[in-house]
Amino acid sequence: MDACIDIGGTKVAVSLSSGSGLALFARRSEPTAKTGPDDALARQIVRLVDEACAEIGVAPRTVQRAGVSSAGPFVIRDGLIELAAPNICGGIAGPGRGLPNDWLTAPLEAPLRERFAKVRIENDCVAALEAERRWGALRGYEHCAYVTWSTGIGVGLCVDGRLLHGKNGNAGHAGHMFVSDNDDALCGCGNVGDVEALVAGNAIERRFGADAATVMQRAQAGDAAAEAVVADLCRIMGRALYNLTTILDLQRISLGGSVFTNNSEYLLPRLQREVSSRFPALTAGCELVAAGLGERVGDHAALALLANGADAPANPRP
Repeated sequence: MDACIDIGGTKVAVSLSSGSGLALFARRSEPTAKTGPDDALARQIVRLVDEACAEIGVAPRTVQRAGVSSAGPFVIRDGLIELAAPNICGGIAGPGRGLPNDWLTAPLEAPLRERFAKVRIENDCVAALEAERRWGALRGYEHCAYVTWSTGIGVGLCVDGRLLHGKNGNAGHAGHMFVSDNDDALCGCGNVGDVEALVAGNAIERRFGADAATVMQRAQAGDAAAEAVVADLCRIMGRALYNLTTILDLQRISLGGSVFTNNSEYLLPRLQREVSSRFPALTAGCELVAAGLGERVGDHAALALLANGADAPANPRP
């Protein structure tokens, strides 16, 4: 058995895989640990893996490979990955974000390597991109992206058939592009007015006083005020997608994440219009689609890392 670990700003999910097919076993999920010492998240993961093993009667010591799909960004310290995720580490933006810790980073790779013999960690959107290219809506595409619209905004990028990583494995953090001077949009990274601070799931409630699900439901029911809010969200998100398309000359973008997936039929045509209505010499032929793996994309992202080899090249080391 292998461990498949999905770390998000809202929840952590752990499953076990036999290494054969897409089947996952003993899935467990909890809110992401954000209190206590900075290794609390790593300790939570190890505990969940051991509990999953106990559920199906597997000796924990036999689970020696772990694929980890994690929200980022990453920081490399002593050659090992730590998380500097703004929806997890409260010390980055400070008390204004309301997170219950002062962590600047959360150690991840070092404590996991104490438990597992082989560990592959990737940004969650890079891992989701691998899953979508292997099993989902991006099969056969060499110039593509996976974008999540969820608690945060994240992107995995593939150009000329090669996944992009960057110096610390942080390529694709397009959610932190500056797009506005809004003074009501504080991101967990400390920026005011980036994409994530304006349209991410946790930003919608802070800015508009209702959670994303409620805003989307009201808009689809014809509430004019909510429709205006969602139109503005799609304008900002659509511009981000347009920028990715023009910079990378993409063929297809697969979209997932809770905000998008739960409202895909409503949001998809609006986002496609935002992309396609500008500079067709660069945007023609770029199609936006819902993630082929749907709500399972997060679970199968970590599995894709193991399917492609736990020792495959992942985040570069300085």
